[in-house]
Amino acid sequence: MSDKKFDEGTINFKKNEVKEAFAVEILQSVYNALEEKGYNPINQLVGYLMSGEPTYITSSNDARNLITKIDRDELIEVILCDFLQKIEKKSD
Repeated sequence: MSDKKFDEGTINFKKNEVKEAFAVEILQSVYNALEEKGYNPINQLVGYLMSGEPTYITSSNDARNLITKIDRDELIEVILCDFLQKIEKKSD
């Protein structure tokens, strides 16, 4: 048996970071698909986030299916946290 301690070099798994990365990846893909189809991505995403109606999102590039893979409240949380972190950095 090795004398090496098991906790050396252990990476701390953070669920929030994984959730955030997943949400960002989805938002980027959906944004690109909406833009590619000629829609205003911000308006369409706001419509979806406010109403929960997936028809605000194009089915092109599987964007509609992607956006429904994560709860709207989680998307809003990620967006709001990012926004507030940017405000906090500006005030430093």
